[in-house]
Amino acid sequence: MKVLVTGGLGFIGSHTVVALQNKGYEVVIIDNLSNSSIEVLDGITKITGIQPAFEKIDLRDKNKVVDFFNRHTDLAGIIHFAASKAVNESVQKPLLYYENNITTLIYLLQQMQVHALQNFIFSSSCTVYGEPDKLPITEKDPVKPALSPYGNTKQIGEEIIRDSSKAYGLKAIALRYFNPIGAHPSALIGELPNGVPQNLIPFITQTAIGKRAQLSVFGDDYPTEDGTAIRDYIHVVDLAQSHVVAMERLIQKKNKSNFEIFNIGTGRGSSVMEIIKAFEKVNNLKLNYKIVDRREGDVVAVWADTSFAEKELGWKAQLSMEDALRDAWQWELKLAQK
Repeated sequence: MKVLVTGGLGFIGSHTVVALQNKGYEVVIIDNLSNSSIEVLDGITKITGIQPAFEKIDLRDKNKVVDFFNRHTDLAGIIHFAASKAVNESVQKPLLYYENNITTLIYLLQQMQVHALQNFIFSSSCTVYGEPDKLPITEKDPVKPALSPYGNTKQIGEEIIRDSSKAYGLKAIALRYFNPIGAHPSALIGELPNGVPQNLIPFITQTAIGKRAQLSVFGDDYPTEDGTAIRDYIHVVDLAQSHVVAMERLIQKKNKSNFEIFNIGTGRGSSVMEIIKAFEKVNNLKLNYKIVDRREGDVVAVWADTSFAEKELGWKAQLSMEDALRDAWQWELKLAQK
């Protein structure tokens, strides 16, 4: 069965391509390489022994999207990652985020309707919950007004998919995931941000290896035990596996409704300082860090209740935070050798 993975050379996308190929799926990748590298294709090929088909397409170009689907009418499903994803950048460049994250989704869904394709996995986010009323967060908790344009694009995206599933019979699953970290244990693929990292772990690893002089800790005055923000950090290999399981649920028609939503996390919250200390311990390093002002758009604390995903998908995170921090450092060391 052939699966399209948009943004398939990105951090989560590339690990999901590996997971799909390891399960026997034929994969076609679309990526515009705006926040990824063509070298990732080599990493995927070395891990799996199979080179996936790749097309460099910017999904904002409707004519190219139409052309792609005219040539690939036999898709069993689509997993849609391609999007801009930095909370802070979205506050500064909202129109870029709305164009890139919303129009591309619409063009994909239009072509699914044209070609009578059904199975769609959407890369959503825990940012849709905003500042939660209680923790851990369940899928039944309210979607709050978004604290950033990025979060808003995920909310709008889910609404577009919900309406499309009602109107056109689209079968879709939105995976609301928490904070993906780590790298493939082979150190052949991992997180590869352009410029200054927006996510904590590449900022940590780049500081540890000397690419960055200092790690910025955004705020130590949050109402948490150590004053730093709390997140649910999940190993990217576990996260990738959840997409394969979700796609199989749709292909095998085990879904209970046309549009389903699942939280994908570990069910455990860790503070920024906890992560820093764990990274230092597991890799026997000391980090140079400095407390700076909070970032606009960041929530205090968020972690998942994953019991619904465990029950319905039969999926549960298997790898530890220490595994993820070790794998992330090995990936950074591998990048340094290049």
